[in-house]
Amino acid sequence: MPDSGFPWPIETTRLDNGLRVVVSEDRTAPAVAVNLWYDVGSRHEPAGQTGFAHLFEHLMFEGSVNVAKTEHMKLIQGAGGSLNATTNPDRTNYFETVPAEHLELALWLEADRMGGLVPALTQETLDNQRDVVKNERRQRYENVPYGDAWLRLLPLLYPPGHPYHHATIGSMADLNAADLATFQAFHSTYYAPNNAVLTVVGDTTAAEVFALADKYFGGLAPRPDIPAAPDGRAVPATGRPAVETVTADVPAPRVYLAHRTHPFGDPGYDVTTVLATVLGSGRGSRLYQRLADGERIAQPDLVGAYGVDLAYAPAPLIATATARPGVTAERLRDGLAEVVDELATVPVTAAELDRAKALLSTMWWRQMSTVDGRADTLGRYATQFGDPATAADRLPGWLAVTAEQIAGQAAELFGADDRVILTYLPEETS
Repeated sequence: MPDSGFPWPIETTRLDNGLRVVVSEDRTAPAVAVNLWYDVGSRHEPAGQTGFAHLFEHLMFEGSVNVAKTEHMKLIQGAGGSLNATTNPDRTNYFETVPAEHLELALWLEADRMGGLVPALTQETLDNQRDVVKNERRQRYENVPYGDAWLRLLPLLYPPGHPYHHATIGSMADLNAADLATFQAFHSTYYAPNNAVLTVVGDTTAAEVFALADKYFGGLAPRPDIPAAPDGRAVPATGRPAVETVTADVPAPRVYLAHRTHPFGDPGYDVTTVLATVLGSGRGSRLYQRLADGERIAQPDLVGAYGVDLAYAPAPLIATATARPGVTAERLRDGLAEVVDELATVPVTAAELDRAKALLSTMWWRQMSTVDGRADTLGRYATQFGDPATAADRLPGWLAVTAEQIAGQAAELFGADDRVILTYLPEETS
């Protein structure tokens, strides 16, 4: 296994309308992954239009000029392929993996919904998908124990007006208030060829993909005035912790501690990634060893830490634990804070660092081992950093992190006076 780098070819071009096309040829298996990154997520949503990017994740499967409702899915699955879409604060992503002989079908479908969704969008389709999103909010956030934690953490981490202040699910009031013309305008503004990256990885050639991309996407008009997302890189420190306690229908107390760190892609966030792995990934992590196995105050399967890879603001590191029976939220919170605080004072050992880097290396190469994983990664780096080849810098960045850098970041950023603390209490203990 290589230690670093990106050992596959990468070729790029840009169509006359601004669409960036990335191709990585891999003849290992007769399959191709097609991946479109649109540079629009919840951070782009203006006031009163929260949840729009996520709603379009659903609407883009509801038909376009030449493709009937649900036909996109039927055609891909009927050809032996798989497909999906996701939205996060930074982007919207549509993707499919198909047998190589169906590459042209996948590209035609993606081009048709890029350029042909607005004319096909009806009030009935809009109303139907609004209801789908409402059900999703209820099922994923409102009716699940601790399900609204992310909705609560974001406003605690980022102030009103910040592009990351609200979650991608958005406000149901905003979705209900907007009319069809407002949604059509949002799509016309952001879902344009010059606001997208098309990545194809697998059993094809750059020449073939470039020609097909020009054939199907080349005639789509660019958008000359795409609004810039608001700048979220500066988040003023308040000098006091942001604290929220929620009494809810949950089975046990749970605590989240969060801190703002560095944007994804910044060398400082490489330190955060390794730090989070040392702190909270698996049975060898500090949180597990101390709180689950040692003091036995946290449930073993419900303790950990992770960074959230936001690219345009100080991204959060989140540590969380759920109490064992009989353990109070206060005791759990104090134990969690103690382990986090010790990152600045108890040096990370060579064994801890080696373990964290081995876990991250395995994660990286597992992502790179599939054509769809590689396509998503290349699309991300082309969209967020302007060059897909910079993906090769990520693993070396993690492997270069030192114990001294981890201690330094913890001392600089993880102070109790700039900490977010979210606590859930079961209703019967209130």
